[in-house]
Amino acid sequence: MSNRIKIILFAIFLAMALIAGIMGLSKVKVDDFHKAAVIFVVDSSASNIKDLPAQTKVLRQLYSMLDPEDHIKILRVSEDSYLIYEGSPQSSSEIRKSLEQFTKYNEKEYGTAYGLSLKKAFNHAVNMYKEGYVPAVVVVGDLENEGEISKQINWNTLPEEVKKVQEQTENFSMMFLFAAPEKLDIVKETLSPVLGEDKLIIGTDATASKSLRKFLTAIGR
Repeated sequence: MSNRIKIILFAIFLAMALIAGIMGLSKVKVDDFHKAAVIFVVDSSASNIKDLPAQTKVLRQLYSMLDPEDHIKILRVSEDSYLIYEGSPQSSSEIRKSLEQFTKYNEKEYGTAYGLSLKKAFNHAVNMYKEGYVPAVVVVGDLENEGEISKQINWNTLPEEVKKVQEQTENFSMMFLFAAPEKLDIVKETLSPVLGEDKLIIGTDATASKSLRKFLTAIGR
């Protein structure tokens, strides 16, 4: 066989391989990646402060599992609630410094403004959805209602508040970590009819780490 014929056959083989490769790639389903916005509500009140170091350790684990394109916001909740960090989940040093500085126990504060913090978190979730993110809210703490009643969770109106968030977003999910089983049971009974089993994750201090994987599934990872 002449060299010319060998070259022609080799060129034909390469062309066929290239066509087969292109056709194969066209059949491969590429997973859609949707960046997530996770709003954390972190309890630094007197009733929860002793457990906060262990809780923030698990939170750091969750941050590390998020994508650099994701966005997080951290709301500190005690007698009042306010934003203490927003940005990339991979900025571990900034997150650590923010938590250390702004979650210190303040003996002058009394109460846990969970209701107020959730309203703020829901607003952030809707706004981040408008920016192209899949929104989620993660509540970390004992869920104790203390202090000013107007700032506490109203379990009767909470389902309707969550429904409003769902109406303004897509794939909205929530996770509640570290509260006592009886508190988490209230969460389950109250919000499961609204969020469903896949979009509502709960975890005690014994099951929190396991809940992180369920949460990642809920936000599409």
